[in-house]
Amino acid sequence: MMHKQASLLGGAMIIAGTVIGAGMLANPTATAGVWFAGSLLVLLYTWFSMLSSGLMILEVNTHYPQGANFDTMVKDLLGRGWNVVNGLSVAFVLYLLTYAYIFVGGGLTARALGDAPLPVGQVVFFVLFASCVWLSTRWIDRLTSVLIGGMVVAFLWANGGLLASAQVSVLFDRAAPEGTSYWIYLGAALPVCLASFGFHGNVSSLFQYFGGNARKVARALQIGTLLALAVYVLWQAAVQGNLPRNAFAPVIAADGDVQVLIAELSKFAATGNMAWILSFFSYMAIASSFLGVTLGLFDYIADLFGFDGSRAGRAKTAAITFLPPFVACLLFPTGFVKYIGYVGLAATVWTALVPALLLRASRKKFGLGKGYRVYGGAWLMVWVFAFGVINIVAQLLSRADILPVFKG
Repeated sequence: MMHKQASLLGGAMIIAGTVIGAGMLANPTATAGVWFAGSLLVLLYTWFSMLSSGLMILEVNTHYPQGANFDTMVKDLLGRGWNVVNGLSVAFVLYLLTYAYIFVGGGLTARALGDAPLPVGQVVFFVLFASCVWLSTRWIDRLTSVLIGGMVVAFLWANGGLLASAQVSVLFDRAAPEGTSYWIYLGAALPVCLASFGFHGNVSSLFQYFGGNARKVARALQIGTLLALAVYVLWQAAVQGNLPRNAFAPVIAADGDVQVLIAELSKFAATGNMAWILSFFSYMAIASSFLGVTLGLFDYIADLFGFDGSRAGRAKTAAITFLPPFVACLLFPTGFVKYIGYVGLAATVWTALVPALLLRASRKKFGLGKGYRVYGGAWLMVWVFAFGVINIVAQLLSRADILPVFKG
């Protein structure tokens, strides 16, 4: 009976909560080279491509029983080799993100508890939010809706003044010298934007949550990602409409640290209590992203090991899902941070390449049918696959220090 109670809004909030996270602070820095007009095009391109690949997964999912996830679909349609590659990339990304969210969320929780020791904050954060995932998707639906509501209020509160003071001349960098380069920095912006629209681990979860109603899932994906896109664009306008492009050097040097960003913004606009409000926003963003990411990992593990939805089955799934990153975070709190940069590279495999290949194989095996079908035909598969290849090439060239990087 769960799917009869599942709301479209709740599903959309799960998607939006999963997407809106670290990208909020990373995007303005990563897109400083292409600046506002360029960042809009990059965000739109990435949003369309990532939404399309998510809908591809949804169409493929309709040909399998509810509860089937990447392991079942990739093994059946693409074979063992692709399943191993895809499985390793899924596990790497979702486990590493879970580890990172426990570490960051635990630190924020520790400060909220009066500067308690970091392990105490991590335990509180972990127990509070992991228990919701263990209980059911319905709990995630409810809690994520509350978190997103708080995020919207905090976002408008923090950025209302900045949006009002944003200047068109700054947004479009009209003071720049003639011949200033923008598009040469496109390659550095693409991978960060891709990582800012990751929700693909939740597609199968929502398909099961909505009782196999694919059209309802599709609407949830569209609404959730559009909400995230709107938040990203408004944030870009708030930052890049006040802080000139030629004044971004300190922010870039600090890897987008929010305190440095606010300090630089305060030289050009009134920031008020922005630091405190953004900390509040960040906590809710981390919590909602943790819920979404671990929901995808939880359901992937259940499919991989064949665990059912009974209390015992969910307990086994929860143990494999949560214990490894939780223990790793307690024992090695910064031991895996150096691998975070590879999340986008690994995620490209199962958010772009594999969805396009899955849809092609699915339509060959099952035909078009009369059920849910994603828009587009062969051109969309080529588009999404090419999007993945472009991102992989951009990331590899960036790591090899071949692509130009904007320094401010």
